[in-house]
Amino acid sequence: MRDAYHEELDSIGESLVEMARLVGSAVGRATTAMLDADLKLAESVIAADQKVDDLQHDLEARAIALLARQQPVATDLRIVVTSLRMSADLERSGDLAQHVAKLARLRFPESAVPRDLHATILEMGQLAQRLMAKAAEVIITKDVDLALQLEQDDDEMDLLHRTLFQHLIDDRWKHGIETAVDVTLLGRYYERFADHAVSVAKRVVYLVTGEHADELQAADAPVDGA
Repeated sequence: MRDAYHEELDSIGESLVEMARLVGSAVGRATTAMLDADLKLAESVIAADQKVDDLQHDLEARAIALLARQQPVATDLRIVVTSLRMSADLERSGDLAQHVAKLARLRFPESAVPRDLHATILEMGQLAQRLMAKAAEVIITKDVDLALQLEQDDDEMDLLHRTLFQHLIDDRWKHGIETAVDVTLLGRYYERFADHAVSVAKRVVYLVTGEHADELQAADAPVDGA
């Protein structure tokens, strides 16, 4: 019985990794669909989000069944509860990738992104995909140091988001209000996607250590005057 119990815990972890890989791929493909005005690719991203939703629903059902049958305590309870929270982060990430694809579909046959912003949006999409790949690695390895690095990596996304915003408020903006709204939304989608990747990594830190990432970072921070 205990072997089956731990196999089920491992299976929940595997589902989280699969979700992370799916949503990472989705945001990359959605970015391509957006920049290339590729309707077929956008539609495939939109449809594929159902698998992420199904994985989350299945994971939730298995986790709740474990809680009911096994009544786990200590570390095992932390694994189950944290996994539920991570699955919510990952499901929301999938929704954000889908939002990018839906905007690509909405503006087809044009691209919602002006040519002079293609490089910035491409970089945001690629960074979002890398962050989620790293989050998947953290789930697999339970590497606390790698998990804590994600928040620093996310600073790059924040910088790109600010760069995008500077274009929008520049007096030389010539692409109109509708495009400004589209670009604003896109920037927000990528920023929030990155935030969810960081959140997943932070939850792994809690799962492993029993402490929140912010507490660990505060403890490791140098003291003034030291």
